[in-house]
Amino acid sequence: MNKDKRIEIFTRLRDENPNPTTELNYSSPFELLIAVILSAQATDVGVNKATDKLYPVANTPEAIYALGVDGLKEYIKTIGLFNSKAENVIKTCKILIEKHNSEVPDNREDLEALPGVGRKTANVVLNTAFRQPAMAVDTHIFRVSNRTGIAPGKNVLEVEKRLMRLVPKEFLMDAHHWLILHGRYTCVARKPKCGACLIEDLCEFKQKRDYQ
Repeated sequence: MNKDKRIEIFTRLRDENPNPTTELNYSSPFELLIAVILSAQATDVGVNKATDKLYPVANTPEAIYALGVDGLKEYIKTIGLFNSKAENVIKTCKILIEKHNSEVPDNREDLEALPGVGRKTANVVLNTAFRQPAMAVDTHIFRVSNRTGIAPGKNVLEVEKRLMRLVPKEFLMDAHHWLILHGRYTCVARKPKCGACLIEDLCEFKQKRDYQ
């Protein structure tokens, strides 16, 4: 795929959704961090249902830490892997309190040192909370990048690096959200909605005519 195609693709995605953001509910960098930790192998809808009950009760490192692992589990038990997630969240709160003055760090090294925070989670926080160019490649972005030809790669890290290099700079800040939403609602896994896709004519998916 050439540069002109990429520019046109992201121009259309931007025109359709000028101010994209995460579908996780949050009102602070800390709330976002916890929501993203909880979202691993879970849906945003499921996470929001849990945090909508949790955050009115506890939405700071001190308040969630005070709940303890068992107390936190009561709020997140509807989410997959809630046992290990509860332990990671409590450990993360302790580190934030002791090492970061209860503030979420705005750099990758400190974020990835937190329990339950990997590269993808760090990228979401850096991009969404701190408005830093970052590409959190999940299953949707991986699929869209490969299927359309925007930035094909054999693994998540390869796709991330190609997107950071190939996405035109003016679109880089919000590209992560546009690609996730496109993969979640249009370029879906089993039956992509090519007939309703606003970038269908630019897409390099060879089987797209089968899904008109």
